Amino acid sequence: MIRIEPTPRRLTLAASVATCAALLAGCTSTADGATTETSTSSSAGSTEPTQARSATPRLALTYDGGILVVDAETLSVVGESELDGFNRISPAGDDRHVIVSTEGSFRVLDTGTWSEAHGDHAHHYTAAPALTDITFDADKPGHVVRHAGRTVLFDDGTGRVESFDPTGLADGMPQVSTFTTPHAHHGVAVELADGGLITTVGDEKTRTGIVVLDAGRGEVTRNERCPGLHGEAVAANEAVVFGCQDGLLIYRDGAITKVTSPDPYGRIGNQAGSEESTVVLGDYNSDPDAKLERPQRVSLTDTVTGELRLVDIGTSYTFRSLGRGMFGEALILGTDGALHVLDPATGATIRTVPVIDPWTEPEEWQSPRPALFVQGFTAYVTDPATKRIHAVDIENGQVTTSAELPHTPDEITGVRG
Repeated sequence: MIRIEPTPRRLTLAASVATCAALLAGCTSTADGATTETSTSSSAGSTEPTQARSATPRLALTYDGGILVVDAETLSVVGESELDGFNRISPAGDDRHVIVSTEGSFRVLDTGTWSEAHGDHAHHYTAAPALTDITFDADKPGHVVRHAGRTVLFDDGTGRVESFDPTGLADGMPQVSTFTTPHAHHGVAVELADGGLITTVGDEKTRTGIVVLDAGRGEVTRNERCPGLHGEAVAANEAVVFGCQDGLLIYRDGAITKVTSPDPYGRIGNQAGSEESTVVLGDYNSDPDAKLERPQRVSLTDTVTGELRLVDIGTSYTFRSLGRGMFGEALILGTDGALHVLDPATGATIRTVPVIDPWTEPEEWQSPRPALFVQGFTAYVTDPATKRIHAVDIENGQVTTSAELPHTPDEITGVRG
């Protein structure tokens, strides 16, 4: 059973860190060896927001030792926060904040760009980016999922699931709903539009399936025919997909369907969904003995019919290579250095856009490698080998802007402002 716990309120206030974030000034190490943090910005010294003519999209990129915030149009650096450790980032869901999965917590980064509705129009603002003192404690911070106006955090170390309305982050710690799975595991959870919740089923050694709970957290249905479950995506009409070592589980219209891979071992572990398409894009591995398979086939699964189509794109790719366009196009960044744009319904190649030089996937998954992030009509591609970032117009297939970064980029995400 899922245990319903009292709603916690955790707002970690470290005086030195809060002062750094507020003043965007440097902080030095403390006598007890506490982590040094520094925030800098092109507008450092000013904490007052500036009104803009339109929304100002920004990107966040991790590097070994911190996070960069970049203007999404010019690709110029507008802020930087030092943060030790291997950090992972995800959009918070409010088009302003980013969730940083870091040591011991999920932490909130304010990218310093937002819009406020005012009658029939909106006012747009920018300010200096900064790490905030809003944290969600986690033994092993894992997946961050945004859907139906809710953001869900999964703590692999405890099995704790926390969900909240991300629009509340602008005012501090939002109201949080908390649940705990029976066993801690590397899992994921998705909150549905009706308040229901889907969580993974597993323990420290295995992951076997999913359980669907209603708004009161009573069990609706479950399916445990998903060995090695990993990753999730949401398609049109709230079809939720989870990857297995032998296919997929699809939750749709109150029922769970198992889709079986064409190979005895056909692992789908990373997926990219779109509200504009019933098809989910996924990776596809078929060698159970490979330490690093470097696959060349991707999967396209129709969440209505259950059809799983495999498409050979002629080059390998990695788990940071998948994305979706504004109209549901399936995007894959290949090790050939090109962005491959596919029709999700047929698997046909719409266009191939050369972006960076050919590259080789590193042996360790934590090592920097080219990454893809899609926002609006633009695909952003990082190139750690050259410390550069490139913006690609998906519709016309052209690289529109490129820039050199001060650090080697690793993960990338963004906000619309």
